[in-house]
Amino acid sequence: MTVVGVTEVPNMVQKYQSPVRVYKYPFELVMAAYERRFPTCHLIPMFVASDVVDEETSEDRSTHRIERRCALDVDAPRLLKRFAGVDYVYFIQKNTLNRKERTLHIESHNETFSNRVIIHETCCYSVHPENEDWTCFEQSASLDIKSFFGFESTVEKIAMKQYASSIKKGKEIIEYYLKELEDEGITHVPRWNQTSLPPPPSRPTSLLTSPPADLKVPVTAAVPIPITVNAPDSDSLEAKQDSTPLPADSLTEILAGTPEDKLDADYIKRYLGDLTPLQESCLIRLRKWLQETHKGKIPKDEHILRFLRARDFNMDKAREILCQSLTWRKQHQVDYLLETWSSPQVLQDYYTGGWHHHDRDGRPLYVLRLGQMDTKGLVRALGEESLLRHVLSINEEGLRRCEENTKVFGRPISCWTCLVDLEGLNMRHLWRPGVKALLRIIEVVEANYPETLGRLLILRAPRVFPVLWTLVSPFIDENTRKKFLIYAGNDYQGPGGLVDYIDKEIIPDFLGGECMCEVPEGGLVPKSMYRTAEELENEDVRLWTETIYQSASIFKGAPHELLIEIIDASSVITWDFDVCKGDVVFNIYHSKRAPQPPRKDPLGAHGITSPGGNNVQLIDKSWTLGQDYSMVESPLTCKEGESVQGSHITRWPGFYILQWKFHNMPSCSTTNLPRVDDVLATLQVSSHKCKVMYYTEVLGSEDFRGSMTSLESSHSGFSQLSAATTSSNQSQSSSMISR
Repeated sequence: MTVVGVTEVPNMVQKYQSPVRVYKYPFELVMAAYERRFPTCHLIPMFVASDVVDEETSEDRSTHRIERRCALDVDAPRLLKRFAGVDYVYFIQKNTLNRKERTLHIESHNETFSNRVIIHETCCYSVHPENEDWTCFEQSASLDIKSFFGFESTVEKIAMKQYASSIKKGKEIIEYYLKELEDEGITHVPRWNQTSLPPPPSRPTSLLTSPPADLKVPVTAAVPIPITVNAPDSDSLEAKQDSTPLPADSLTEILAGTPEDKLDADYIKRYLGDLTPLQESCLIRLRKWLQETHKGKIPKDEHILRFLRARDFNMDKAREILCQSLTWRKQHQVDYLLETWSSPQVLQDYYTGGWHHHDRDGRPLYVLRLGQMDTKGLVRALGEESLLRHVLSINEEGLRRCEENTKVFGRPISCWTCLVDLEGLNMRHLWRPGVKALLRIIEVVEANYPETLGRLLILRAPRVFPVLWTLVSPFIDENTRKKFLIYAGNDYQGPGGLVDYIDKEIIPDFLGGECMCEVPEGGLVPKSMYRTAEELENEDVRLWTETIYQSASIFKGAPHELLIEIIDASSVITWDFDVCKGDVVFNIYHSKRAPQPPRKDPLGAHGITSPGGNNVQLIDKSWTLGQDYSMVESPLTCKEGESVQGSHITRWPGFYILQWKFHNMPSCSTTNLPRVDDVLATLQVSSHKCKVMYYTEVLGSEDFRGSMTSLESSHSGFSQLSAATTSSNQSQSSSMISR
């Protein structure tokens, strides 16, 4: 049958997930305040009416269910209302109050235009898990616009605006009625118990409907997210700890590996700053995704937030660059940099930069006397990679100082201020290899430390500066360029100058201040310290390839395989790998005989040559599964961006083969026609290539203390690792795999 004249409109789905909102009042008192919002509420003008459709109370009156039909006067253009033919939007609310369990569950959906727009919201009031006299509130919602007379985008914007507004009002309304109860002398409501049954409600509008504000057309809702944490502060509970204590030097290093963790609204405000409801939702949902795909190894909340801000809270874009950065950190062991990197003496003597107190906003202050730095001498004496390592250590130290200042000043500080003095800048600084090294450093820092620069003060800019600026500015993000303040000559000493950003008492002495600055004065690096081009190249290669991880490319029909020989049964094979590109299937096989020497796939069928050694195949095509070799683990499908860790306790000696194989997407089974994605995939070779980065280790069973505890990558100071590790109490043939 052919259908003519029907235009399919793509779905527009928005999701929202709230943090945990905490009321420092008992559940019963919060419910008494909540009851006063119905049948209408003067604090919510758009909520015009509500009618009870159905009501049911259990015999012992511990459970009360009620269904309501609520009318909302949505703030939409009059023309749109007239075109849609409605004055009010109607919602159905289904609420379940369990007095025994002390919970109120709320579900609501739209009745109006339900064939065109699907709105669904869930809310929950419950007792705080650590303080039974406090009450928690969470909500999630989703908006799916199928079609709306061509006004889909307009409806979406209206919904987003009104839902964000209603979220902000929600807590204020409850607190308003709590204050009203207090003014009336009601400060306690007894809990339900079976021996003292509460009287039946005098009217059907008891504590049972969800906040009308929560019913406004939702805009972004998410699946309930089991995430984050109550951070300790002066008037809230301390963060819940498991068997491994939190680092003593940081309140913000809160573990985030367990599903029970929740992001608390007060914690967000104290440690992350004022975020809009939709920004909070993006943070929670991205963090949830990281928990599911990077089990127990996710960055701290403030660092996730930096990547979201760098992409204007576009979650997909932020997720992409964050995953790339996490892979980069792991591959080059950046987490260990502050512990392992020791600056060469030439840097200590001639690198004219250092940390110097803080600015007026409490941000750490870094001073760089670029005009006094012999960039050519440093590059000739050290090489590009050593300079990059040094700059990365500065950024890692900056992250640490931001955490410290957040605790010291009692407000979120997530970036630093950089003061660059250009006195002495000349054409020598435009030496081509030096500029190349500078551009490389800018590129790496921009990609992996977004939104860490709060302000850049450039002082005493000489005439040659515009030339340098023309060279480097295209490599600097537009948002970062907006943070640059440039002063020529002595302009920084006047109004609107340095004193607007830095206290007079800490202005460095070389800028006319009274504070001694310990930044080296620089000077020319002696030519006797220069190294040959060959020496520098060897050093750069050594630093760049200094990693415990290996990379491999996987192609369609050409898996990558790794051979591990086991002498003693009951050994433990552990692995840690990231899927950098494409989707792969991970397998583990066992064979009693050794495979033939590894062969590299020529990949002639793909028209691609594989870089040396990063695609190795061991299983001979003549081998038969079940005879020549056997599968010892179920295949594990791993998606692009996922981080996978696990272990296998071997049962037999012999040869184990770890295999990463290209994952073929299943074709559509309901039709013989090829899918559009399948057709496009056949047209581009790159879609047939995957890439993984992996590390493996073999341990004796007596040395194995649980999944991943022995892997070096799990001792990161940057990542928030799950404190709990799975104990090795499984049978020898069992395996532990975590994403």
